[in-house]
Amino acid sequence: MLIFWDQKLVFLATPKAGSTAIEMALESLASVALQRPAPLKHLTAAAYHAHMAPLLAQSGGTSFTTVALIREPLGWLRSWYRFRQRDDFEDPDHAVQGVSFEQFARDYMAETPPPHAAIGTQAAYLTDAEGRRNVDQIFRYEEIENFVHFLEDRLDCAITLPWVNVPPKADVALSAETEAALRRHMARDFALYDAVG
Repeated sequence: MLIFWDQKLVFLATPKAGSTAIEMALESLASVALQRPAPLKHLTAAAYHAHMAPLLAQSGGTSFTTVALIREPLGWLRSWYRFRQRDDFEDPDHAVQGVSFEQFARDYMAETPPPHAAIGTQAAYLTDAEGRRNVDQIFRYEEIENFVHFLEDRLDCAITLPWVNVPPKADVALSAETEAALRRHMARDFALYDAVG
């Protein structure tokens, strides 16, 4: 999460939607950069409104505009799978060696997903308890240039995003049956993503 005090702007970092590149590019311009631990970096919109927004409004004398990115849901899940494939000895939950993307997708849809597939949803990050959008402006990750233009106008500077945190390539093919099941399972994410466009 990045807070731009003078511009009254807060960037909420949706996991696996370009947040690391945004933070690397803009950390020096932000008044506050919460990058660690992960629960603070990826503070949900609901948690922001419950805890941070009142503090900022009281301290700054006005409410702050919230912005975030959302990724196409199947692309988001594929990114998580590739991310979990990284060699990361400090976090063994990343390891999914021997698990196909098909199996990862099925694990994700399980009533109780195993640790490697317990990743939540984008809708859970960006909506309130009733499923209503809880961020002032959401931009599509696949059209990140629109977000960059917004930031350039709001922050009054040119922005170049670095190419960072790129997961390894992997076979992310799905059967038609599993893809259809995923589209049902991720219906809230798809509805939110479609509403942004």
